Amino acid sequence: MPNPNDSTAPGPREVLTRFRQAIVDKSADALAELYALDAVHEFPFLFPGMPDSYQGREEIRAGYRAAWGASPAQPTEVREVAVHESADGEVIVTEQIVLGTLATTGRPFSLPGLLVLRIRNGQIVHARDYMDGLGVAHTMGRLTGVAAQLDGTAAALQA
Repeated sequence: MPNPNDSTAPGPREVLTRFRQAIVDKSADALAELYALDAVHEFPFLFPGMPDSYQGREEIRAGYRAAWGASPAQPTEVREVAVHESADGEVIVTEQIVLGTLATTGRPFSLPGLLVLRIRNGQIVHARDYMDGLGVAHTMGRLTGVAAQLDGTAAALQA
């Protein structure tokens, strides 16, 4: 556990760089080690097949390991669109695009997103991950199934 007085702890930009590398490597272990033990990773936008959040480092590790293990997406780059640092020094916001190819078809993909990270003592304590869930489903060739699932959910809620 990092020492709160340790001036050698990585800052928000360094943590963001490591976060992006973990995505390209599809390394759930490298990603999870960026988080505090009790960190929360939220997905505020509707993302079929994903939970609303992961609670704690080990759930983050397990969740990403399962998601990346089941995905044919092979990220090759996380392109920075913009980075916004907040006045309090713990929060960094990045607009980014994950680029890569699908292993199953060789087709390229480009998925934009927005990530808000709160980093304390070199570790992510809270993340809000605004991913385009329907864009992901479309890229993976699963949009029709997801739409049917969503339609079924809506019908069940109306009953």
